[in-house]
Amino acid sequence: MHGKVSAMPQRALRLFQLSDIHFGLEDTRAIAWAKECIVRERPDAVVITGDLTMRARHREFRAACNWINALDVPVTVEVGNHDIPYFNLYQRFFAPYDRFRAIEKLVETELDLPGLAIVPLRTTTRAQYQRFPWSNGWVTDKALAECLAAIDAHPEGTRILVAAHHPLTERRERDGKLLTINGTRAMEALAGRKVMGVLSGHIHDPFDLTVQTAAGPLRMIGAGTLSKRIRSTPPSFNEIVIDGDGLRVEARNLEHVATPDMQIGGVPENALPPRERGEPVAPVGTVPLADPPVH
Repeated sequence: MHGKVSAMPQRALRLFQLSDIHFGLEDTRAIAWAKECIVRERPDAVVITGDLTMRARHREFRAACNWINALDVPVTVEVGNHDIPYFNLYQRFFAPYDRFRAIEKLVETELDLPGLAIVPLRTTTRAQYQRFPWSNGWVTDKALAECLAAIDAHPEGTRILVAAHHPLTERRERDGKLLTINGTRAMEALAGRKVMGVLSGHIHDPFDLTVQTAAGPLRMIGAGTLSKRIRSTPPSFNEIVIDGDGLRVEARNLEHVATPDMQIGGVPENALPPRERGEPVAPVGTVPLADPPVH
């Protein structure tokens, strides 16, 4: 699917953004429903913004890859922090993406649709010398340069969406705690190129926020989870409709909760429960005290 974007379309484009499926702790009812929606409605593309697995185990990747390979639509898959080997340190450092082999052509691949390019931005790393644990994001200079080069390769006027795993918020607003390293620079660079939005996951609650950067506004769109690791909203995925220069987001869910009640008004530190006091939760939700156990 990587190639020259075709002329602007006469029809709207529809994308499904899925995230944080966490095979190994997946919600079987939710992923069956999401797959049924994809098969029945055939969106123009599916964007999966990371964390396919819970612990990057071989059996979890087999299940994830089998599920994805059964989707008969264009798919791009970002790598999440849970997708890098958790227990096998040798593989984590020397072959971190080896277990993606069955869907290798889909991983961090650009999707080119009529008048629209979906460009990957890697935010996961094998290690971070600045901190431990390594669950939060880091936009390295190399990753940002590759993303910007891919954007700049398109003709002027091409609509661009960027797909990542971590939200690009660099510092937590209330106390300045570090979240995504180099996020501010990345947001400014993307805003300067007038991208339509940055799609991400990691938080397990959906959001649709516009942040102000030194280079102008940038829209950040987060998808919820299809796993049992719920936060303040039921399992969901985003339906994104792009019509001309407009972009509309619906947080679709089995409980039929309205999108405004599903979306949180800020970016929390991470997806761990319980959320700290003062971190954003959705109007609909009750935050669980703990995750279900991982076996």
